Amino acid sequence: MAHSEQEYVYTMQRLSKRYGSAQGRKVLDNVSLSFFPGAKIGVLGLNGAGKSTLLRIMGGEITDFEGSASPRPGASVGYLPQEPELDPALDVMANIRAGLGEVVELLDRFDRINDGFGEPDADFDALMKEQADVQD
Repeated sequence: MAHSEQEYVYTMQRLSKRYGSAQGRKVLDNVSLSFFPGAKIGVLGLNGAGKSTLLRIMGGEITDFEGSASPRPGASVGYLPQEPELDPALDVMANIRAGLGEVVELLDRFDRINDGFGEPDADFDALMKEQADVQD
């Protein structure tokens, strides 16, 4: 049964990646993959086999390769590195909050809105509108 590319959430075709010069070490050679929405995917291989390179390409962190690799239009892909860059001056929670950026700001704003409902002179209509904006 043939599938159209629009069914796939991510497609990679004839992808190859070398490190160094054009004659450098090839870590991926002619890889073609397509993933259905909701699929659970595992990447297995020996150290140096190109697992992290493959995932970094999929996450958009590496863009210099041969072939094509892209999510379906409207889909997004993120990459969480095995060894995240942490700020040694921050504790674990502060590093997590720093990595979440806008999401943490929205959660904090949502909490402030909810606190506002308890104020004696609360403008419920304005708070409800702002709450709806944050939720969206």
